[in-house]
Amino acid sequence: MPSLDPRTLQAAIVDLDGTMVDTLGDFVVALHRMLADLALPPVDRAFVERTIGKGSEHLLRQTLAHAGGRPEQFDAAWARYQAHYLAINGEHATVFPGVAEGLQRLREAGLRLACLTNKPLAFARPLLAAKGLDGYFGAVFGGDSFERKKPDPLPLLKTCEVLGTPPARTLMLGDSANDAQAARAAGCPVVLVTYGYNHGEPVRGVDADGFVDRLDQLPLAR
Repeated sequence: MPSLDPRTLQAAIVDLDGTMVDTLGDFVVALHRMLADLALPPVDRAFVERTIGKGSEHLLRQTLAHAGGRPEQFDAAWARYQAHYLAINGEHATVFPGVAEGLQRLREAGLRLACLTNKPLAFARPLLAAKGLDGYFGAVFGGDSFERKKPDPLPLLKTCEVLGTPPARTLMLGDSANDAQAARAAGCPVVLVTYGYNHGEPVRGVDADGFVDRLDQLPLAR
């Protein structure tokens, strides 16, 4: 991957789940508690890992179907899931190695930073604060902040507007095809981490400008 020249970049938009924080444990616990409330069987961890990333509504509908629930149970499932997730938000999650150092390097390079996730904003803000990452970002947007979610380009374009930077000079940092497809459609360069959640598919098969094993390994040119 060629070096990223901070002189040609003005900002970076960073995904949350699978990019900065390993939240799989939170999802599994909240989903299992929700399913127990509805007298449904638990789902396995591998199912959750390949299903997360497209927003909580998608996750809940897929989980209900997988566990043998009925579509009309969605409203009850959503209410229980929200309650359980907010109660344990961050307790079973860890920051990936190199994330804080990578964010610091981006900030020291003069880039404006925003967090953009498909996770509901009410979940995202407390998680960033709990993990000591909220101070790096001038703006935080969730899956319910705009009319559409990634992989639609709209959230990236709206975030660029808030940052005051053109898409071509705004780097997208993510972990999945959702992030890459949104970036391509918005006109943003995109780099993906290799350790996140890409719906069960090899991340290096995604169309991106580069891949890193840790955020602090971003090749920022001096």
